[in-house]
Formats: sequence, C-alpha cells, structure tokens
Amino acid sequence: MFPDEFDYYAAESVPEALELLDEHSDAETELLAGGHSLLPAMKSGLSSPDVLVDVSGIDALHGVSVEGDTLSIGAMTTYSDLLEVDAAHEHAPAFTAAVEQVGDEQVRNRGTVGGNLAHADPASDLPGAALASDATVVVEGPDGEREIPIDDYFFGMYATALDPGELVTRVEIPSAADAAGAYAKKPSPSSGYAMVGVAALVETDGDTVTAARVGANGVLDHGVRLEPVEEALVGSTLDDDAVEAAGSAATDGVDEVMMMSDLQASAEFRATLLEAYTKRALASVADTATPQAAD
Repeated sequence: MFPDEFDYYAAESVPEALELLDEHSDAETELLAGGHSLLPAMKSGLSSPDVLVDVSGIDALHGVSVEGDTLSIGAMTTYSDLLEVDAAHEHAPAFTAAVEQVGDEQVRNRGTVGGNLAHADPASDLPGAALASDATVVVEGPDGEREIPIDDYFFGMYATALDPGELVTRVEIPSAADAAGAYAKKPSPSSGYAMVGVAALVETDGDTVTAARVGANGVLDHGVRLEPVEEALVGSTLDDDAVEAAGSAATDGVDEVMMMSDLQASAEFRATLLEAYTKRALASVADTATPQAAD
C-alpha cells in the first residue's frame, strides 16, 4: 500500500519546525518523529496529511540528562538510546521498565519517547508508565514553552492537551532513585501492543510503603491512574497479602462501561486482566524494593 502524495520538510531546529507548522496551518499537517505510528497509518489510508514536518533530526530534541532531581528526556530520544543511559534506569525505574517492553529491537531503535506520548495510543506502553512516574510533558508552540503535568495530559484516544501548532520538546521525570518500579503487560498476540499494561512506582520507609503511583494503559481510551490501588498500598508492607488486596482494587475506580472492548478482548476480560497484571507489577516491585532505613 502506498500513501497519498504529500509535501515533506525536514526541520533543523524547534523554531523552524514551529514556523513550518504555522506556515501550513491551513493544511492537514503532521509531525514526523520515529514514524512507527504515522507511516503505517498513511500507508493504510487511515491518515492522509498534506504536509509532513520531520522533527527527528533536531539535535536539541535528542539526549538524556539529570538536572538536579529531574531526569530530562529529549522528545526525539529513541527507546534504545534511553535504555543505554544508566541514569534513566536509576531515576525512572517504572518508565524504563515499560520502555524495555516496547515493540522489538527494530522499533526501539527508531521509535521515540516524545512521539509515543504525542500520539497517545491507549494501547502503547508509555502512558501508564508516564502516569506512574509523575512525568511532565514540556511543549513549545507559538506562545512559547509550557509544562503539562501528566495527570492533565491524556484526554482520550489519540487526544492530548497539546494545542495546534505545539510540539513536545522533552519529558521530565522527578527522580525516583529511592523507589522501586516495574511494568507488566499482556501483549496482543497480533501486534505486541498492550491489551493491558500496568506500571507501578513504590517508595518505602523501612518495610512500609510511604508513597505509590500506579498507571495503566490499554484499559480505557487513554492512560489512567489506579488511585484505589495506590491508596491500598500506602501503609502496607508490600507482602503477598498486600499485593493481593491492592491488585484486587484495580477495577474499583474504573467504570467497566468505559473500558475498551474489541476483537482482542472484551471489557469484562480486560477487567480481569487489569487486576491480574496489577498484581504482577506489584509483585515485581516487591521483589526489587530495597527497604529504606527509618529516620
């Protein structure tokens, strides 16, 4: 299959990309990052942009750094490049655990962190992990730079808080070097996308959980926090009973009527998967958590 004809521009800087978006605001314009979502959609006819603005070559959008207590990930950083940075695993254990399960090696070599979050496919692996990691999506547009807390970022299927003419420049994650993180998913047998994926980030003091964030993807039409699970975890000792109880609360805050239902899995089955994979993620966290000495 072949895409329809389109005009192609390769931006060399963020200002140039924004200028191109503004110049072609009257046309259907798409940003091209890693291309693993957009190009298949174009070839299948699901997307037919008039203009492509390629931002993958903008040097300023690549790279990973630690600035104070924040891990900063350039939007065009590939999954593979992120995983090669030891600081990423140290400061964002839940996020990197999810990145490790994205696609296959070829996909991880080309796909980008910013492209994933900008596309906001509910079955991709990063929405739940970004929520669990308390990420901030930094964007730039005609009115300058702004920061979008991840809890305010996802609106629905492929829908985010990004305004027209804006692009994601980086993702900032507060350091979780003293926390344990994990990601567990049930992959679709046909695509490898998550039928359900759960990311968990847990902080402990001694053997007691002091804070927890748990996010899921593949359940609703957007990534979602599992707050009843978080509440059940805080104050527990993260033993088998606590994992069982917290995992059983995974569907408490999720309306089954709103759960996705498709050829892969019914809403009822997804509810069952959500509880099961929440327990798996929490069990993995329990296995890796290192109790912190009490003050």
